[in-house]
Amino acid sequence: MSDFGGMEDLLQDFLQEANDLLSDVDNKLVDLEKMPDDRALLNDIFRGFHTVKGGAGFLNATELVTLCHLTENLFDRLRNGEIELTAELMDVIMDATKGVREMFGELGQMVQPQPADPAVIAALKGVLSVGHVTADAPQPAAEAPQSSVSVPGEPDWNVLHAAVTGEAGAATPSSEVITKAETAVMESVVAPGSVMAPVAAAASPFGRRATDKPGGQPTSARRAEERGRENTIRVDTSRLDQVLNLSGEIGLTKNRLTSLRADILAGKNDSETLHALDQAVSQLDLLVSDLQNSVMKTRMQPIGRLFQKYPRIARDLARQLGKDVELVLAGEETEVDKTMIEDLADPLIHLIRNAVDHGVEMPDERQAAGKPPKSLVRLEARQEGDHIVLIIADDGKGMNAERIRAKATEKGLISEEEANTLDERQSLNLIFMPGFSTKTQISDVSGRGVGMDVVKTNIQKLNGSIEIRSEPGKGSVFIISLPLTLAILPVLLVLLGDQPFALPLSLVREILPIEQSRIQEVGGKETLVVRGEVLPVITLARLLGWPLERYPEYGVFMQTAERSFILAVDSFAGRDDAVIKSLEDFRPKGVAGVTTLSNGQIVLILDMKELLSDLGQHSDFGSAVRALDFA
Repeated sequence: MSDFGGMEDLLQDFLQEANDLLSDVDNKLVDLEKMPDDRALLNDIFRGFHTVKGGAGFLNATELVTLCHLTENLFDRLRNGEIELTAELMDVIMDATKGVREMFGELGQMVQPQPADPAVIAALKGVLSVGHVTADAPQPAAEAPQSSVSVPGEPDWNVLHAAVTGEAGAATPSSEVITKAETAVMESVVAPGSVMAPVAAAASPFGRRATDKPGGQPTSARRAEERGRENTIRVDTSRLDQVLNLSGEIGLTKNRLTSLRADILAGKNDSETLHALDQAVSQLDLLVSDLQNSVMKTRMQPIGRLFQKYPRIARDLARQLGKDVELVLAGEETEVDKTMIEDLADPLIHLIRNAVDHGVEMPDERQAAGKPPKSLVRLEARQEGDHIVLIIADDGKGMNAERIRAKATEKGLISEEEANTLDERQSLNLIFMPGFSTKTQISDVSGRGVGMDVVKTNIQKLNGSIEIRSEPGKGSVFIISLPLTLAILPVLLVLLGDQPFALPLSLVREILPIEQSRIQEVGGKETLVVRGEVLPVITLARLLGWPLERYPEYGVFMQTAERSFILAVDSFAGRDDAVIKSLEDFRPKGVAGVTTLSNGQIVLILDMKELLSDLGQHSDFGSAVRALDFA
């Protein structure tokens, strides 16, 4: 049962604003460690804790108020020059912000947070009393390993995941409490002019803001179901105004078409009327296209909201490993589909963690190699055409393709014969294989060989691709290419007989004519030589399990993360931007969804990865075609 009867919506508003505020504080803490005398940063961080404390006090989250109050006092003394900021003190502050985020996780589960780790409270009070971190200060209790969806059994992953998602289990109970008088004072504090200030001013309407309805699902239960994925989005009002204006224009055009229709039905078929009809239809087409683009823009969010959580993660991991690493962000204003931002969190954490752990060297190793002791990891986003490109680069030791091939062979992931046929790009892509790791020992950071497999899988789910470039001794670069949105997919329409199918255009490299006389058999498989490269030829009919009535005349040069090949098809029906519709009750293997063409025909969108994974075993396509009335 919720501890916030009638205030659930208010609590969600608080958590959304407070999480953004705490992420901003985390970034400022990383900057403060480089510039400890920057008073502007100290003041901003002080105000951040003060604001969170005010909102928590109004919600009666006493333990959160306690932790924020002590941290706020610490920053007050730092900005007054009474305490010197040291690396040890920064660790205490980071532990405090971690505790605040864990309490946010408990509030998100509609329960009042448990007391913070006693060691964190004791460390804060110790610094406030003696002015520095004592050598015998108690250390925060180690977290017990928790289960993880992506990487089971890695304690550090849970810490990193909690830092990004805000999810956390129950904190260690504490016997440390503050006096009732102090609690009363803190609960009454709301930062004037802050984002939390309206909380106090709007106290009277809280009851009517609850969304519980008679006979409906309780708000707390519904919130519990939605915790896994945030279902709200912040939209600039100017974009909503644009949607509203376009809707009005479409209404006027509809009225014009209605009037013209009445004229035509009344027998008015002169050239002037038909010209007016043509103009109205063209105007409607333009307005609908503009409206579609405007609606799509309401789903777009700056990726900086995701990026801002990573400097703290990189800093904590680097300090744990004894490395000096700076995470540089670029392109934070680049806009990405909201649902895509949420699904990118896990892959980016893995890539940043691998850059810090595997990529960059220890400071003494870097100096011996003639590099500066501080390593740089760059996280960049930019838009290129109809794609978003994410770049994760480091200036570390790079990757050795030969060593990767040898390790994959040693682990039995590929045979020696296969290893000998791989070029440098294909060899680097071996790190995405499940179970691959170059670590000789498993640590709490890495070595289990599952992280990069998760990265590739999640990127492919977003209809994206990932490319690796690396030079030994100079560093590595991971380039992720993603569509602007998941709602619309550019496709190439191909024909098998008279039946059209849609292929994701992002996988298409070239369209080629196929002469059967040029087809050669290599190892019992059909191949075609394209500019000196031997590529396997796979007929679409064979992929779908359909009979091959005649050999196809055309080939589509396709490239996935794992392979390049020629897909043989009968003909083409053009290119289209598909609005993807999922198949809820019936989804044959190898089908990503369906789309409707301009003539009303329904077309299957093929999932090439699934089709290639189980070649020739897709006899259910016939039933799929019949079920969707394709015949």
